[in-house]
Amino acid sequence: MSKNTAEELKQEAETVTVPAFGYELIREILLPEILGSESAEILYWAGKQLARKFSLQDFSEIADFFEKAGWGQLMIMNEKKSELELELSSLLITQRLQSKGTYHFQLEAGFIAQQIENQKEVIAEAFEHPRKRGGKVQFTVKWDKKDPV
Repeated sequence: MSKNTAEELKQEAETVTVPAFGYELIREILLPEILGSESAEILYWAGKQLARKFSLQDFSEIADFFEKAGWGQLMIMNEKKSELELELSSLLITQRLQSKGTYHFQLEAGFIAQQIENQKEVIAEAFEHPRKRGGKVQFTVKWDKKDPV
């Protein structure tokens, strides 16, 4: 998909909404079935690829993208020299975490890692920490200024 196609898709999609059931059906049932035991790793890579298609300039644009994509509200909880702690929340995430089963947020983690990598121009990694009790997902993003892109 070209960058222009990605932008066109973004503009067209802003006027259309998808029921949560359809989204969850694809995300939590179909994709793991297709991807098998490697689904978490593949989704992390897919998130990074998606971030390359939608290059964002700062954190507020990342948070806005998450809202528009229906991924939830993304907030900075703590920022250090080479680490960022984020929190993702939404009603859908709370419901997902409080239901039976294991849920991964690797697509979001990969997307965040690539966006931070692009913005800081250093290799970045993101780690997910689902908080079932709080119904939220925390992400830790780490980078090393000595490891430029």
